[in-house]
Amino acid sequence: MASGNGAGAPANPVKDVTTASFKADVIAASARQPVLVDFWAPWCGPCKQLGPVLEKVVADAKGKVALVKMNIDDHPQIAGQLGIQSIPAVIAFDKGQPIDGFVGALPESQVKAFIQRLLGPGAGAGADEMPGLEEAKAAFDAGDVGGAAARYAAILQADPENVDAVGGLAKCYIAAGDFSRAEQTLALVPPAKQTAEAYISAKAALELAKKAGPKPDIAGLEQAVSANPSDWDARFKLAIALNAKGKRQQAMDQLFEIVRKDRAWNDDGARKQLVEFFEAWGAKDPLTLAGRQRLSSLLFA
Repeated sequence: MASGNGAGAPANPVKDVTTASFKADVIAASARQPVLVDFWAPWCGPCKQLGPVLEKVVADAKGKVALVKMNIDDHPQIAGQLGIQSIPAVIAFDKGQPIDGFVGALPESQVKAFIQRLLGPGAGAGADEMPGLEEAKAAFDAGDVGGAAARYAAILQADPENVDAVGGLAKCYIAAGDFSRAEQTLALVPPAKQTAEAYISAKAALELAKKAGPKPDIAGLEQAVSANPSDWDARFKLAIALNAKGKRQQAMDQLFEIVRKDRAWNDDGARKQLVEFFEAWGAKDPLTLAGRQRLSSLLFA
């Protein structure tokens, strides 16, 4: 992709990175400064919206952060290994590791906030965030699903098209086991906004919850794994069940054990399931970032 040729774009084109050059252009280069990798494709409309915004904000950072682009049509391997299923997706690397990221064509203010967060403490979140979203998420993370749902509903009364609130409310229904209401809530998001990370995350979380079923047998699966640690099918099902019960770290550990011991099992099934976890948890979730770092260590050691 020949970048930097639009109106107001930087004078120097953004470098296109390939599978072969990824270690040099991203892993090694991120030892000097954070490197943003913009995963895109020629057919992706939101990618074309985000590209000029990224280039402008990176140029405004005056060399403190670098930007490269990777066409996933020509080079799908890296995106797949890092757990990227939706584009545009931007992953920030620092000192050889993926440390943060986002999905979707964010507005310039939020891209600026993202880069400020990379460059130092105190940058904070995007100025456009509606008051109440942070409190709603904190309530949800603390296990107060009812309180979180009430906060998200209040936000939606004031701003019915707030995709973050829709996604958050859907996750509340998922946590309560009401998959039907979760589906109805997600149906409120118009197609044009279904590339938003909050929608993608909630949609993936719903699919995972359905896969686990209403009453996953964690105790039985743990017994099966204890009796035969190489029973990858039981371990895989245990990971899904653990995630459904909110035991995400343990779920991730089970899958990494499969990846470490038998990467090819079930057509790379454990890594693919990790990808689904990352998508459901969200690009900025600490466990997603930690998981991608572990994958990166396996891939680029």
